[in-house]
Amino acid sequence: MTARLELVLDCRDPDRLAAFWAPALGYRLLGGAGDYRLLVPAEGEGPRLILQGVDEPKRVKNRMHLDIVAADIEGEAARLAALGARRTRADVVTEHDMTWIVMADPEDNEFCVCRDDGC
Repeated sequence: MTARLELVLDCRDPDRLAAFWAPALGYRLLGGAGDYRLLVPAEGEGPRLILQGVDEPKRVKNRMHLDIVAADIEGEAARLAALGARRTRADVVTEHDMTWIVMADPEDNEFCVCRDDGC
C-alpha cells in the first residue's frame, strides 16, 4: 500500500480560509461537510488540504507550517497579501543559502514564501 500525504489545518472559519488557501495554492474547493472543507489541486497532483473548523483560537506558533516555493518571493508575497495574508516581519530571512519571507494567513497561521532555489 502506498501512503499519501494529506494536510489538515485547524481554523475558526473554514470558509474564510478556503477563500484564501485555494487561490494561494492553485487549489479548488472540492466540497465540505459540517466544519470541514476539502481543497485539492486545480490541476495535477498534490496533497489534499482539509480545513477543520474548531472552537478554540490559535494561541501559539505553529509546530508545522506550509512553504510556498516561488522564483519571485517578493511578488508572491504581494500576491498573497492581496488575498488576505500579511508579513509577520519586514525583513527577508536568509539562512544556510536559503531565503524566505515569513507570512501569516487570515487566521494568523504561519507559512513561508521560499525562493525556488533553496527551500
